[in-house]
Amino acid sequence: MVEKDRKEKKERDSKEGKFEEIKKDLEHQKAVLLAESGEIITGGLNPGVENFPDMTDQASAEADQSFTLRLREREQKLLKKIDEALERVRSGTFGICESCGEEISLKRLEARPVTTLCIACKTRQEADEKIRES
Repeated sequence: MVEKDRKEKKERDSKEGKFEEIKKDLEHQKAVLLAESGEIITGGLNPGVENFPDMTDQASAEADQSFTLRLREREQKLLKKIDEALERVRSGTFGICESCGEEISLKRLEARPVTTLCIACKTRQEADEKIRES
């Protein structure tokens, strides 16, 4: 019984230490994303607003700007997910599947630290989405 308690404590301590590494990675990702978005904000999306005499050049510039905006939207969604993951770490719910309540594997958390679903629930969710799309 004592051996079992020791083993469980060791696993829990190891997982908490791993969560600390994941937390540091999330904070680093957040800092990088914020720094990059700061560059865009201060430099503007199109720092040298130009009038292109050629319609093709102007269309190309507008397509680039549109692409950049879509990237920024994706980065904002990722920032929100990172903030939510950091909050789960602080509240002690990080690594718990929001759907079934089971623990999310450490390998999955390392690969996708912003995840809220275990692999079984995520697989089920994707299968349901596929059915709805059909």
